Amino acid sequence: MGAAPEHAIEVTNVSKTFRLPHERRDSLKEHFLHPFTRTVYERQVALTGVSFAVRRHEFFGVIGPNGSGKSTLLKILAGIYRQDSGSVDVRGRLSPFIELGVGFNTELTARDNVRINATLLGLSKRQLDERFDAIVAFSELERFIDRKLKNFSSGMLLRLAYSIAIQAEFDILLLDEVLAVGDQSFQEKCFATFDSMRAAGKTIVIVTHDLAAVTRFCDRVLLLRDGSVEAVGEVRATVARYRAKHGDTDEIAVAARA
Repeated sequence: MGAAPEHAIEVTNVSKTFRLPHERRDSLKEHFLHPFTRTVYERQVALTGVSFAVRRHEFFGVIGPNGSGKSTLLKILAGIYRQDSGSVDVRGRLSPFIELGVGFNTELTARDNVRINATLLGLSKRQLDERFDAIVAFSELERFIDRKLKNFSSGMLLRLAYSIAIQAEFDILLLDEVLAVGDQSFQEKCFATFDSMRAAGKTIVIVTHDLAAVTRFCDRVLLLRDGSVEAVGEVRATVARYRAKHGDTDEIAVAARA
């Protein structure tokens, strides 16, 4: 019998381009004179020739300036976007925490959304019944569980979504800016789950601007810039390379706070 594959994720030469509609009308008069003007599409290159691999049981960080393609990459890993070229091989059950509120129905209560989303992530009715109280307790939203989500703040939505994601049966967890919303106490709760997931041998891929968290938790880091891989490897060296070019920006100053 062969040994289990070393990598949980392999990305090979992946590229992704978006077509953005762009229509130019210089005046109100032109709008009425030419109401059927054809829309012009502008190409936006999000990723170009991206290749890397994530080892099994690894805590893998993805960093880079805004617009570097980090979130697009994570959505391709999750199957939300399809790459234009290249290949993506994900070996294991995924639990994606990609965008705040995706999959939620704001006209339904938090209770209903927990049940719907947990089911979509693969929990059986029995598993959901067993874990429902733990999901709600972790989110600290017991008093609001029967309120509609349209009345929730972004921080409340984040707590609820993350609480569901970590209760799913997964081998690989994808996290996009999970630390960007929410108070310090909830961030510390997230950090505690990172430790427990590492102990359980899970594979974690996290996109974040919080360089302190990257340094604390990640085994290796991918640095993206302008949609291309600038570096991938040891954490401190890769973070230092990032800081060398962006250390004086507000974005990094906030993200690197102690």
